[in-house]
Amino acid sequence: MARARLLSDPERIGVYGGTFDPIHRTHVDIARAARDFARLDRVLFVVAQVPPHKQGEVFAEAEDRFGLVEAAIAEEPGLEASRIELERSGPSYTADTLRQLQAEHPGAELFLILGYDSMIDLPRWRDPEGILSRARLLVVPRPGAEAEVAAVLHSHYDLLPFDTSTISSTEVRRRVAADESIADLVPDAVDQRIHDLKLYHARRRHATS
Repeated sequence: MARARLLSDPERIGVYGGTFDPIHRTHVDIARAARDFARLDRVLFVVAQVPPHKQGEVFAEAEDRFGLVEAAIAEEPGLEASRIELERSGPSYTADTLRQLQAEHPGAELFLILGYDSMIDLPRWRDPEGILSRARLLVVPRPGAEAEVAAVLHSHYDLLPFDTSTISSTEVRRRVAADESIADLVPDAVDQRIHDLKLYHARRRHATS
């Protein structure tokens, strides 16, 4: 049984990055699972301004995506939307974000929340050594995953207890464009905001640079 947290313990901060284009129920469920599993004081949803792996493939403006995240987690204790990458120019590299968070929260313990496939690809990201030196990885498992975990990642990650989900941002966008209900895919506040702002209706990409 985990011991109780003490006031003198360092702050434990989860870092959950992505385009969130748009955020959906599974994103929120993953953040809750990470918060509870790792006893995090808070989880930061870091909305990417210019995602390095998805340039040219973002469908809503960064500020609109950030607003959807705020709406989704407004009533969720310990979950916060972060503007750290929106206020930084250039591609949104995770290594740079963790370095900045470490400087802004000295002494805090950082936990990077990501999917299994992203974890497997992490050795090809910018400055993987810097990422692993600054944050413990909390990994969302993928059923049937067979990809071998690189040796450099061994002892740096924990698998979250999390059931798989078929919800995706792609399916949310498809339904909106087809004028179908998304009530079962996104929090109610996100559903309302998407329709109020007429996001994703035209299925038109927004520039990311």
